[in-house]
Amino acid sequence: MQNIPTVTRNLLLINIIAFIAQYIFRGMGVELDAIFGLHFFLASHFSLYQLITYMFLHGGFTHLFFNMFALWMFGCVIERVWGPRKFLFYYILCGVGAGLTQEIAQFVELFVMNPQLSFADAFHLPADAADTLNLWRTIGASGAVYAILLAFGMTFPNERIFIFPLPVPIKAKWFVVFYAGVELFMALGSSNDGVAHTAHLGGMLFGYLLIRYWSKHPSYTYNINNGMGIFGRMRQNYEQYRNRSANMTVHKGGGAASDKTRTETDEEYNARKKAEQDIIDSILDKIRKSGYDSLTAEEKRRLFELSHKDD
Repeated sequence: MQNIPTVTRNLLLINIIAFIAQYIFRGMGVELDAIFGLHFFLASHFSLYQLITYMFLHGGFTHLFFNMFALWMFGCVIERVWGPRKFLFYYILCGVGAGLTQEIAQFVELFVMNPQLSFADAFHLPADAADTLNLWRTIGASGAVYAILLAFGMTFPNERIFIFPLPVPIKAKWFVVFYAGVELFMALGSSNDGVAHTAHLGGMLFGYLLIRYWSKHPSYTYNINNGMGIFGRMRQNYEQYRNRSANMTVHKGGGAASDKTRTETDEEYNARKKAEQDIIDSILDKIRKSGYDSLTAEEKRRLFELSHKDD
């Protein structure tokens, strides 16, 4: 747990504690789902705070496990890329967005179930109908988690990941497209499986819009190098390379270093190192502003070579 970034770790703990509390209070005759779950906005039990609290409750161990596994697997990477504040803002906003999308879907469903109902009449339902609508309740972190999944796919689209039960790794972008397609199909179909597929799509939609906005307004907190370190440790290797260069003793007049013979002069060596440094700094600056995928094939090759090059 100590190696998990702060926000991701705390989100995992809060969800687990809330899940345990659900069972404890249920044994005392109190349903936390009915209080903190997201109700339909025309129901008598609806409250605004439920747009946040609903995403910390779950319907069972399997529901909790898969959401928390995905949060751990992808959230650790994205939090290191964006930083804790940006990651938490994204998670909460997309969770709220997923809830709002589910509310809209339920409002549409109200008219599908009652074709004679007018738009005005929907806001003046009798008390017994409003109580019946209290059964429309949404819980779970899935909307926010699907947004994290989308963020991973958009940040590292060509990173290959293993997904059970597929025997071969697939690129993250196709993984996201596949899941979005499944959710869309299930949302449009009449599966009645008790899963809020529309909320999942809503979380991804809000996440996409937010990422697109951030891509046009880059900030210093967006540091893709932190996430890239998980896959190739490129950044760490580069830092080690710089440290070795700084600590190496070069004899004047093109003499030998402490561990190898060099054929270039002191001035040539320093000029070469400065040129390589400028190239790497330029590439890293481009990554910070536009993301890793904005690099050309040549720039990616140069970054890899210079990050692993010995003196």
